[in-house]
Amino acid sequence: MTTSGKPASFEVRILRQDAPGEPSRWERFRVPYETDMNVISVLQKIAANPRTIDGRDVAPVAWESNCLEEVCGACTMVINGRVRQACSALVDQLLADRPGEIELRPMSKFPVYRDLVVDRQRLFRSLVRVRAWLPIDDYSDRGPGPRQSQAEQEQAYPLTECMSCGCCLEACPQFQKVDLSEYGEGTSDEQRNAAFDRSFLGAHAISQAMLFNGHPIGKTSAAERLDALMAEGGIQVCGNAQNCVAVCPKEIPLTTSIARAGRATTIHTIKKFFDH
Repeated sequence: MTTSGKPASFEVRILRQDAPGEPSRWERFRVPYETDMNVISVLQKIAANPRTIDGRDVAPVAWESNCLEEVCGACTMVINGRVRQACSALVDQLLADRPGEIELRPMSKFPVYRDLVVDRQRLFRSLVRVRAWLPIDDYSDRGPGPRQSQAEQEQAYPLTECMSCGCCLEACPQFQKVDLSEYGEGTSDEQRNAAFDRSFLGAHAISQAMLFNGHPIGKTSAAERLDALMAEGGIQVCGNAQNCVAVCPKEIPLTTSIARAGRATTIHTIKKFFDH
């Protein structure tokens, strides 16, 4: 300990993996303490001197990051047992919770590319399934769009803050890792997407479906989104554990979106029954 009460250094325990499908292993590093450090700066220190505590020179740890201000969602990982962004995880707070050590693991619900870098294709595939965009296919000047009321804007704005980070999916007990082993080593994009399309969408996709169904232009394809929410792996899989809203870094009201989606799909089902 230094005279200021802060440690001179601390240990970082990282779960590493060399390539997809390879076995994982734990490695420990010692990092000198500095003020105002976050987990990204810790990983940068390790990259500059990738030597384990037992004196072995190893390859630098791989991780993803971009904005460094909790906007892009790229640096999501499990830190001291909790899924969150590395850029906003401050060392002082982490060491206060677990003195002397920080533990880093990749998210467990996605395939690992290497070390802390995971393949989030399934996350984005869920957004494709619910058509999480506005159906405008050209750049023509269409004039001013439909107006939204202040109440509609206030309801929609929190949902627009989703950065597709994957925190809600990592914490969700219904969102399980998809097993692609049945296809062997030569899994095609079509086979992979078919497997993804049978699995649970996740809270992020349900919330984005509600965002675009509430938009004046997005309402034109609302039925297609509701059909996607009612299909295999849709909203019926949600067990209302509410872990998603507890870990969301943007505090998005995900459970409110899920409740709205449940009501909307029920009404949609009744309408379809009588239409036929």
